[in-house]
Amino acid sequence: MDKYEILKKIGEGSYGKIFLAKGKVDNEQCVIKEIDLTKMPVKEKEASQKEVILLAKMKHANIVTFFASLQENNKLYIVMEYCDGGDLMKRINMQHGVLFDEDQILSWFVQISLGLKHIHDRKILHRDVKAQVVKLELEGG
Repeated sequence: MDKYEILKKIGEGSYGKIFLAKGKVDNEQCVIKEIDLTKMPVKEKEASQKEVILLAKMKHANIVTFFASLQENNKLYIVMEYCDGGDLMKRINMQHGVLFDEDQILSWFVQISLGLKHIHDRKILHRDVKAQVVKLELEGG
């Protein structure tokens, strides 16, 4: 973890935390998912290891890019692309009830469909598709 500088915590779940960070060498922003393995049942640990393997295989414009993973002090760290446009849930909440343009919805639908097709073509089932895991680009998607 000495290759990264943690900038701030941007999320937290039942087994870990999500941090915005930047590489000390390239100064590029990234996201680091820190998973505390000490509190996890064996099945969940195995699932986390599988997540790393699957993420590393995914190379697609509509899927968050995996950079690296490492394990230190009973913690698993997954380093991924930082999506500066946020996620779909964030964009929905920003609308305050105002409807999205139909063209925007169609564009996002196509992007989500292409990302899922890439995953399904590799015989992988994504069991947690929701607005919070749909990445958006800065230009709005």
